[in-house]
Amino acid sequence: MNSVRLVISDVDGTLVTRDKQLTPAVIAAVHRLHTRGIAFTAVSSRPPFGMRLLTAPLDLKLPMGAFNGSTLFNPDGTILESHTIPRDAANVALDLLTAQGVDAWLFTATRWLVQRGDTSYVARERHTLDFEPDIVDAISPLPDGICKIVGVSGDFDRLAACEPALKAALGKAAHAARSQNYYLDVTPPGLDKGTFVEASANGLGIPLKQVAVIGDMTNDVPMFLKAGISFAMGNANDAVRARATATTLSNDEDGVAAAIERILAAG
Repeated sequence: MNSVRLVISDVDGTLVTRDKQLTPAVIAAVHRLHTRGIAFTAVSSRPPFGMRLLTAPLDLKLPMGAFNGSTLFNPDGTILESHTIPRDAANVALDLLTAQGVDAWLFTATRWLVQRGDTSYVARERHTLDFEPDIVDAISPLPDGICKIVGVSGDFDRLAACEPALKAALGKAAHAARSQNYYLDVTPPGLDKGTFVEASANGLGIPLKQVAVIGDMTNDVPMFLKAGISFAMGNANDAVRARATATTLSNDEDGVAAAIERILAAG
């Protein structure tokens, strides 16, 4: 293992447990990175306002990535760079999701829009983000500045089938990947967690071979392909684990802490 100088972690399914908590073991492991002079940051499909609760416990100083890396922001919430989904691509995505009977949420840098506020997934996301959605009668006409569209369904097989269909329909006009079994995210084109890894490493003058990344879902694979070492969580599916260079424990077993201990031991 190359000497690691930067660690980048996904959030949901990785850095936090199933009930969306940072554990003492994970917090302590990140602080050990700080002590050893190894940089650490996080990238997520979450909006910037949904990542603010990570900043203090993890003592984050570096820019973080929201909306699968298409928005960069400082730990104080200052937006450094933000991209949006082209309106035509947004309409294509919404039409396909609607045709498949999948609920759609919209996110801007500051808003979360839903049509039904009483579903279990809205309750889950409200808890995750510590943020209230705007409940609207319709999502047409589309608001300006859409940073993410989320297809939401408890029918995991249906959502899995939607993923390649949505990729094909969008082409290069937007990026589509599942961030959870129940969420299919559409984000701005040409940007993903891999481009976030590149930008973070370049900003610190660190070669990609000295970057380690940790994740659990399809949308984490682009960063696996960029980093010198990649850890798939134990809760990741077989296809995701096959794309990583190593596997760690699950998010409910402090898998991030275990991966960090391996990094520190090898350094």
